[in-house]
Amino acid sequence: RNYFLANPISAACSWDETHFGKMGSWYINRTFFFDVHPPLGKMLIALSGYLTGYDGTFAFEKPGDKFEDVKYIGMRIFCTMLGATTVPLAYLIVWDFTKSIRASALSALLVLSDVGLLTLNQYILLDPILLCFIMCATWGMARVASLHEQPFTFTWWFWLSFTGAALACTIGVKFVGLFVVLLVGLHTAYELWRELGDLSKPISHVGKHLLARCICLILLPVLLYMLFFYIHLSVLNKR
Repeated sequence: RNYFLANPISAACSWDETHFGKMGSWYINRTFFFDVHPPLGKMLIALSGYLTGYDGTFAFEKPGDKFEDVKYIGMRIFCTMLGATTVPLAYLIVWDFTKSIRASALSALLVLSDVGLLTLNQYILLDPILLCFIMCATWGMARVASLHEQPFTFTWWFWLSFTGAALACTIGVKFVGLFVVLLVGLHTAYELWRELGDLSKPISHVGKHLLARCICLILLPVLLYMLFFYIHLSVLNKR
């Protein structure tokens, strides 16, 4: 997936890189700006650029602008590597739901072979970051479902918290992440209904499940989302 990322043909600003690369520069320069998307994805792009030597001076004015001596490659590699996580995550999600190696391998192969997804992941965009967090949230949901016979264990709490954190990160990148919140919410409602229908357990058991999900899938994501904006406003302190 990193093939040709830095060759002369691709060493130019492309498509929406003009937006998200520019915003990454503003974070590095600590210049305040307003954007329609939440801040997490852009902060991660800026962090990857900063850690790989990009100084935030490239203008990102229009598609086709040559990068010349700009150290942009770290930001592209960061997006590419996050996009690459969708392949093993697809395998793990299907495995947790089906326990079928064939179904899991086929799912991973389909994601791996998607040329559109491959191309999308090679640029400085929010989409690879968003897809990674969406898959993480779905995987966490699948792991919690697979542990329904072991509720309130350390592992169960870990994966429930992991799911909540992934939901916060998903919404923190783009608001379309609300769709995976809806998915997890519907699946959570199904699990609670199943617990309520188990007459061998007291109603207090269902109350514990409800409280655990309120903490991990509502309170935790809200607090993390607020933290992202706190960091965003703390970094962008120049007008």
